[in-house]
Formats: sequence, C-alpha cells, structure tokens
Amino acid sequence: MLTQQQLATMLALQNKMNTKVNPQWLTAGYGFLRAAMVESVEAIEHHGWKWWKSQQKDLPQLQMEMVDIWHFALSACIIDYHGDVPATASALASQLAQAHSHVQFDGRDYYPEQQSLLDNLELMTGLCAAKRFSVPLFMHIVSQCEMTGESLYQQYVGKNVLNFFRQDHGYKDGSYHKLWDGREDNEHLVEVLAELDITASDYSDQVYQGLKARYPQS
Repeated sequence: MLTQQQLATMLALQNKMNTKVNPQWLTAGYGFLRAAMVESVEAIEHHGWKWWKSQQKDLPQLQMEMVDIWHFALSACIIDYHGDVPATASALASQLAQAHSHVQFDGRDYYPEQQSLLDNLELMTGLCAAKRFSVPLFMHIVSQCEMTGESLYQQYVGKNVLNFFRQDHGYKDGSYHKLWDGREDNEHLVEVLAELDITASDYSDQVYQGLKARYPQS
C-alpha cells in the first residue's frame, strides 16, 4: 500500500516534470488518460491474450507498463484537483484506504479481486477510454503483476529523477553521457536505489544526489 507521503512525493515529482515540459500543462488539454489507455493495451499485449497461438506472460514488461501508466494517471489526477498536489494526495490515500476496489462501469459492477489480471487490464483500458481512472483498480493490477506499493514507488521515483537528471546534464543538447564507466545510467540508478532508505522524506533528492555523485565530471 502506498502511504500519503509517498503519494505526495510522486505527485510533486510529476507536477514538476510536467511543468518543465510546459508551464501551462494543467490547461493544455493533453490526453493523459488516452495515453494511459494506449499503455494499458500494450500491457494486454505483454500479458498475452491470443487463444490461437502460444504466448508467455512477460512480467518485467508488464511491470514497466504499470510505471508508465502511473505517470499519466497521476497527471490526470492532479488536473482533477486543479493543481492542488496535497489535496490530490489526500484524495488518493482515501481511495486506497477502501476495503474493496469495486468498480461500476457501463451499468455493471466489477470486483477486481474476483477477476483475472487480463480482465482487469481490459477493465482499466475501458475506463481510460471513457476518461476515468480507478486508483484502487490500478493498485490491484499492480499486485497481480507481482509488484508492491514500495516497488512501484521506487521504480517511479527512480525513472522520474533519472529523467530530470538527464535534462539537467545536457540531454536536450546532446552533451549528456548515457554511459558512465562503461555502464548505462539505468544500471547505476538500480545500484543507487538499492543503497537508499525508501521511507526517507527526501528520498527523491537522495536519488538525484546519488546519481550526481556517480556521474563523470568533465
């Protein structure tokens, strides 16, 4: 389960990244739930759904899709609360505190706890297409993808902070070095994340400083 502090940290990071892309992102009309819908369909592909051929569930790719969907979902949630990040965090925490992730859609009741991962991915896709998102449903899908709230938080923060780090060190003008001492920055990120306390209130800042300490100084 995600804590309210973790939710607030992720929402603040998402708001900061979106603002870096476009200071007026809240009113730009971007299709965040459309993007989440497309990622949900990609997750269905990684799960496998074709009955006429042999397919294997690709769990690592499914987990990556969950992190990507979460970026778009958080953005949509911030818009719902008119840019008020603390209010958004409080609302999401309340939703996650519910005992069941019941979803009502198109006149029918759905209970994710009683459904397969594939059926829940399909339900999430339909909700996104209808410009809706259920955070409890999403978190249940995360658990079905063999992730915890902590692993979602760790992967989300890591990916977000790495994107910031790249931008701050010349990614846009081509001066950024993706290889550090013969290894990709993603590999260094994994090691940095493993060294830190995920419960720290300044966790994202620590991740950034950990990357900075490893980055080759020119």
